[in-house]
Amino acid sequence: MNSSIFLLKKLLYLILIIFLFGSCAKKTDYIYFQKLINDSTKLIVQKPFVPVLKPDDVISITISSVDPDVVKPFNNGGVSAVDKNSLIQQAPTYLINEQGEIDFPVLGLVKIVGLTRAEVTALIKERVKSYVNNPIVNVKIMNHKVTILGDVKSPGVFLMPNEQLTLPEALAMAGDLQITAVRKNVLVIRDVKGKKSEIRVDLTNRSFFNSSVYYLQNNDLIYVEPNNAKIVSSKQTLQYTSLAVGSLGLILNILNLLIK
Repeated sequence: MNSSIFLLKKLLYLILIIFLFGSCAKKTDYIYFQKLINDSTKLIVQKPFVPVLKPDDVISITISSVDPDVVKPFNNGGVSAVDKNSLIQQAPTYLINEQGEIDFPVLGLVKIVGLTRAEVTALIKERVKSYVNNPIVNVKIMNHKVTILGDVKSPGVFLMPNEQLTLPEALAMAGDLQITAVRKNVLVIRDVKGKKSEIRVDLTNRSFFNSSVYYLQNNDLIYVEPNNAKIVSSKQTLQYTSLAVGSLGLILNILNLLIK
């Protein structure tokens, strides 16, 4: 009986420790973009990042006008796909080769490496003008992506829906941070001229809006680390589980004896 009471007390003690462990975090550890008391300074936001095209980038280009037949030759190149659900042909895509060129219908090889999406749009529109009156050119970057790992709800690789994706938007795509995530030390790994650069940001500090990683770039990797309580908890999960199961069985046996 003494042994049973001892094990029961130990189980209750462990449960108490876990409860205290999880309740020691402060509210300020979880709130995003906090404003300091009596801080009347204006919020400074980092300037939007505008990507330039590089070899191996994939872009889609569509040309339209009031006369659909006139622009058909310009929309039959590249690699196209058909959405099986809607049976709508998607815009053709073009891979930028090592020389920084794409092979565009009618126009032939067009060098676009080092240009922004807006500059490519203007370049193609100017070239197509010789064949089409008032052409409408739509250019979209298709392969830019970010990777989100760590203590978020849905980690993974996410295509950038536009060229000016912010870090908060990317984390929202991953389902936001878990309650156990460390918001004050989010790591962004970025390729800068062939070398990996590590930038750490504090999401609880509103100065984050002026961080160099507020606007993400292609192939950025975001890692959100779990807090110490979660790490300790994960290490002890098996120990606690086995102890809890054994203790629960013991408690049931004691209850059975008392009932009898």
